[in-house]
Amino acid sequence: MVNIPAEYKTLLEQFVTQALAEDVGEGDHTSLACIPSEARNKAVLKVKDEGVIAGIAVAEYILKRVDPSATFTPKLEDGAAVSFGDIAFEVEANAQALLKAERILLNTMQRMSGIATLSNRFHFEIEDLKAKVLDTRKTTPLIRFIEKWAVKLGGCENYRFGLYDWIMIKDNHIDACGGISAAIDRAQAYLKENNLKLNITIEVRNLVELYEVLEKGGVTRIMLDNFELPILHEAVQVINGRFETEASGGVNIHNVRAVAQAGVDYVSVGALTHSATGFDLSLKVVKD
Repeated sequence: MVNIPAEYKTLLEQFVTQALAEDVGEGDHTSLACIPSEARNKAVLKVKDEGVIAGIAVAEYILKRVDPSATFTPKLEDGAAVSFGDIAFEVEANAQALLKAERILLNTMQRMSGIATLSNRFHFEIEDLKAKVLDTRKTTPLIRFIEKWAVKLGGCENYRFGLYDWIMIKDNHIDACGGISAAIDRAQAYLKENNLKLNITIEVRNLVELYEVLEKGGVTRIMLDNFELPILHEAVQVINGRFETEASGGVNIHNVRAVAQAGVDYVSVGALTHSATGFDLSLKVVKD
């Protein structure tokens, strides 16, 4: 079987179980009515778009879940550049099982390939610079792992997976807590009290807040949110490598290079997942 990252195996099993329950329910009555139970067919996954393919490993898992005897032959690797007319994989399986899996397989691969393609475009824009493009938590509920997997296949990086693996003190936290210094103090005390070792990012909205963070310390990364480019350059120079730097807010494919050229370590882009469009793919039965 095509390699599935170890951290995703349980999530993938749960996802496919729920997807099959949602789509198949008590049974695929059309296929049960039209196709003999013993029939077997070959099918190919046709690429009808330009970009980066993602989800071949997921497709194999789904197909072998519905038919353990299925023979799956990948023709491409996840993360490969593809063009219209390419064949991603071939499969031979029970015909009823093949059609049961078709829509779940296509929906997932189209979503993953769209995200991987968009991520690859952002990666291409700054690949010669030190900055790395990060995704965010702006993902579809319950399939975050699928979408973040696709981001990495496209060449970008994952930020925190959820609220539990990284402390990110944003404007609402600061305002609700009573200020930057108070927020940092409370975060540090919380980590100590709960014996946790987590990175801390703090968001700043202007140079005044930046100087307060620099004086206070106690964080891993400073997020420079919606800074205009001249101010962003100044902020990076002021920080001067004392903390990791991240630019966020309003970043798109047209300005990401200019933002990265300010010298930040990271650029976070919610669009990688919330604005990716579906990739055109089709699963076609091969007639004898």
